[in-house]
Amino acid sequence: MNTVLTPIDEYLNKLEAADSKVKNEIENELVNIGKDAVPSLVDSLQVVKGKTRGIVAMVLIRIGESAIDCLTEAAKTNSDFEWIANYLITEIKGGAAA
Repeated sequence: MNTVLTPIDEYLNKLEAADSKVKNEIENELVNIGKDAVPSLVDSLQVVKGKTRGIVAMVLIRIGESAIDCLTEAAKTNSDFEWIANYLITEIKGGAAA
């Protein structure tokens, strides 16, 4: 089976070896993609580890309200992910209220 990498996957693959400058550039690029990136980012957040996981979480928080529905749906189907999704939703809503 051939695995086709999406542009989101390509960004995420670059993160582990990225220095701070490149990491910030990738984070900003993902945020700029916005809601179109959310499904892939939520899927990735359920499997990535290390600093990549933290960056994906921050991107979803920065994308904001557009990420909430997808996070909610993922939490319904993955009980191990539920607390992470709820935390991110709380952060998004808290940031929106500020």
